[in-house]
Amino acid sequence: MLNRWYIITIVLVQLVCATFFLSTIFSSIFGFAPVSWHIYELIEIGAAVGLFLGVLLGVLLLRKIMARNTQIEDQLRLASGAFMEVLDEYFTTWALTPAERDVALFAIKGMSTSEMADLRDVSEGTIKAQTNAIYRKANVSGRTQLLSLFIDELISRADSDYPQPARAV
Repeated sequence: MLNRWYIITIVLVQLVCATFFLSTIFSSIFGFAPVSWHIYELIEIGAAVGLFLGVLLGVLLLRKIMARNTQIEDQLRLASGAFMEVLDEYFTTWALTPAERDVALFAIKGMSTSEMADLRDVSEGTIKAQTNAIYRKANVSGRTQLLSLFIDELISRADSDYPQPARAV
């Protein structure tokens, strides 16, 4: 909410200043002076200060946005690491072989059977047999359910790590 007011303030201040300077240009082109030069000088100082404040508020907002971006990137790195931990825990529990671990990871990444076969330098039949073994060990019927297990686990971990917001009564 505060960011919105910063942005609105920056835009309004700079809009007023730009309007003043444009009116100055038009008054010099058409040869009329809407105000005396004393008042004009005061308005010009005010406009310059307004532009300076607009830049200052812009810098403050940019710093805040950059700090938030860094925080979000850190959270994403943690989530990525947590996902790999969850994968490893499940793979160990299911007693997957190293080849099955690779195939399971490729399947979770969304690769096709032919892509996995090319990467592993084996036949598609071998990949199909390995995926069937993975599904059997994981007690799921297919790739979608396999991926769902990990998503559900991450969601439940996230829910337990962070306090829940108060619900409206």
